[in-house]
Amino acid sequence: MPMAWQPAPLSAPYPLPTLAKQTNQPLPSGFALEQYRVDRKISHGGFSIVYLAHDDAGTAYAIKEYLPAGIAVREGNNPAPVVLPEKRRAFMLGMKSFFEEARLLANINHPNVVRVLNFFRANETAYLVMPYESGVSLQQYLRLPSGAADSGNEAFLRDMFVRLLAGLREVHARKLLHLDIKPANIFVRRDGTPILLDFGATRLGLGEANVNLMAINTPGFAAPEQEGSGEPLGPWTDIYAVGATMYFCLASIAPPRARDRLKEDLLEPAAQRGVGRYSPQLLDLIDWCLKLSIAERPQSVFTLQKVLGGELLDLVDPSWFPAQPPS
Repeated sequence: MPMAWQPAPLSAPYPLPTLAKQTNQPLPSGFALEQYRVDRKISHGGFSIVYLAHDDAGTAYAIKEYLPAGIAVREGNNPAPVVLPEKRRAFMLGMKSFFEEARLLANINHPNVVRVLNFFRANETAYLVMPYESGVSLQQYLRLPSGAADSGNEAFLRDMFVRLLAGLREVHARKLLHLDIKPANIFVRRDGTPILLDFGATRLGLGEANVNLMAINTPGFAAPEQEGSGEPLGPWTDIYAVGATMYFCLASIAPPRARDRLKEDLLEPAAQRGVGRYSPQLLDLIDWCLKLSIAERPQSVFTLQKVLGGELLDLVDPSWFPAQPPS
């Protein structure tokens, strides 16, 4: 799974992450990609490099380049990566998935979902063009003094996740799943509004048991059905990750890995972890999302939105809203 898009703000009002060593050489400053010109690398991960780029009008963009480490290597001045012969099939399958991600996201125009403006092939690989936004990931934001203060502010968390769920609801309405929601894949704009990023795990066929999980699951945020429980994927899978992300905001740590919880559930419930700091309603909602069985979790984001938005004020016991197991 590619590392989250984490563009540095143009005015750099936040501390920037320290990038780990990158084996592959990024494209040089000034390199032309269709109508865009590369300024600099702004982040990288195991499957991609992200650049700040500008067009001829001076508009800034974030461009994600498909470049999986360990499969493709760029060295010297050659912009085209060299793909290991035995990895050619894996490289092509990954690029197909990369293009599918771009195609699907290009059809979604929602303020809380990353927008894909263009995608194309060049240099024997593929590129995805997004608007350049000022801000940091939620993971970075929570490390800032202002972010740490906001994480203890229930009104901030409710507003943040109501907006995020609005974007996720749009994704689910199109029969898609994200499958890697976590603080690193949520971008916080400078105005505090969130954007859901990095749909590299997205697959067609909402809820189908044979979804191809090429992506790397993130321990603590991946649902049990992503880690071998045998239950089918569905909206409830992303809902588990939303609950894990909210848990991270209040506890500063992720829940235990789902496969470990299936053997022995040592999760300290949010209702205990956040007692006295957050309302019982919010804490019960988090614990509801983190149920191990898919039938015991919310089945859609709509109910979560209503609870977080204050429309369901009498939530004390999640069993009051029994989930219906998928047919």
